[in-house]
Amino acid sequence: MIEFYLNGQPQTLESADPNLSILEWLRTKMRLTGTKEGCASGDCGACTVMLGTPTDENGLSYQSINSCIALIGSLHGKHLVTIDALQSEPAHPVQTAMVECHGSQCGFCTPGIIMSLVALHHEVADQQQNCDRHRLLEALSGNLCRCTGYRPIVDAATRSVINDVQVWEGGGLMNTPMPSIKDMPAASLQDAQGKRFDAPVTLQQLRDLLASSPNARLVAGSTDLALEITQQLKTLPHLVSTEQVPELQSIESSDEGLCIGAAVSYRRAGKLLSARWPAFGPMLERLGSLQIRNRGTLGGNIGNASPIADMPPPLLALDAQIQLDSAAGTRWLALEAFFLDYRKTALRPGEFIRSVRVPEPQRDASTAQERLFIYKVSKRLDDDISAVLGAFWFRFDGQQIIDCRLAYGGMAAIPKRARAAEAALRGATFDDASITLAIAALANDFSPISDVRASAAYRVQVAGNLLRRALLEHADSADSEYGLMVTDYA
Repeated sequence: MIEFYLNGQPQTLESADPNLSILEWLRTKMRLTGTKEGCASGDCGACTVMLGTPTDENGLSYQSINSCIALIGSLHGKHLVTIDALQSEPAHPVQTAMVECHGSQCGFCTPGIIMSLVALHHEVADQQQNCDRHRLLEALSGNLCRCTGYRPIVDAATRSVINDVQVWEGGGLMNTPMPSIKDMPAASLQDAQGKRFDAPVTLQQLRDLLASSPNARLVAGSTDLALEITQQLKTLPHLVSTEQVPELQSIESSDEGLCIGAAVSYRRAGKLLSARWPAFGPMLERLGSLQIRNRGTLGGNIGNASPIADMPPPLLALDAQIQLDSAAGTRWLALEAFFLDYRKTALRPGEFIRSVRVPEPQRDASTAQERLFIYKVSKRLDDDISAVLGAFWFRFDGQQIIDCRLAYGGMAAIPKRARAAEAALRGATFDDASITLAIAALANDFSPISDVRASAAYRVQVAGNLLRRALLEHADSADSEYGLMVTDYA
């Protein structure tokens, strides 16, 4: 049984197919058809809803999510708000502005656009935050519209979220009383065929579940896993959620580094990573859409072991470690040793990723400086998968490279370091001659394939060009404090 709220009303589900998406449940079971299905893959945003999660302060934190790839079990203990809740008077300021600015044409994408902007409006108005055009466009980056063009939509958003932010008089909906997150019980959902969803709330419950069902699939944000259901039409018989386990949602800082729980979302982790290594900021803004970053998790991006996942290359470049946990105990492993082959990892039966530890930048009194460069190359600027992602960490003494780690995604069957190129640069002066040698050495590190995202020749060319770009940016910002760089993208 799972318990949650829908548009302010309590809901209990005792039996349901755990492969059911929130979108499908809304449309087919609840007959709430305002939320639309466009792509069923988290790309178009027509299915956007708001999900309120209890906080430690007994409040609710609302974020926009893609309901087409969020599974029904993830609603346990939360408040789901859909476009259908905005039908009564007074109209939400975002709705009024969309009408006045002619922001809707065929209307199919409009519910998702409104929900993305309502989520932003809630953060700005109710939490007394400021909004600018950059933040507005980030909120809309996961919503596609083929009719209107974005100018009237952006005009409506500017009017309602930047220029004249009015508190919505129907905002009491957002303050629906919810149980404290600390009082959240474990939940289980099962259908007549025996398909099952479990949501443990302690580490021990999670360990025991995986010990007894080692073939169960772990799920947190489901931004990738759900595609097996919606795109490949698979049926997953047993899902175990990591989302409710406090240790997997924790973030701790120590002398050893920043330790981030595996179920922490990109959005939460990104703020802390960017504060330490600013190159993460622009890259994370291009990791999916805001809806994806609100749900997708660091542990999921690593555990999927995709060769084009965006987080592993920078984490490899920073020499990150991961903590693996099971009923047999815990162990730490270098992230580099975790990836064995295409979609194969060092996880043992019953084992799961508990946390990721990222080293802190070394801010000492020596002349040595650290720099991190991250470059993502994809066909689209927003909401697209990488063709090549390069992440380069350097430690300099003046212009001499004391040490370096170069990592790539999209160049091999796994996210991988370029050992030969590193050897060519280590101890050398960071100049055009050393970069030329390193680019030549990449041929010993990678033999990429051609696929729908890029040809092998293109990938080889880009991988070398990104190293040269790092050299040019180093020269342009050599005086930046500690050399911690914010990077732009090709």
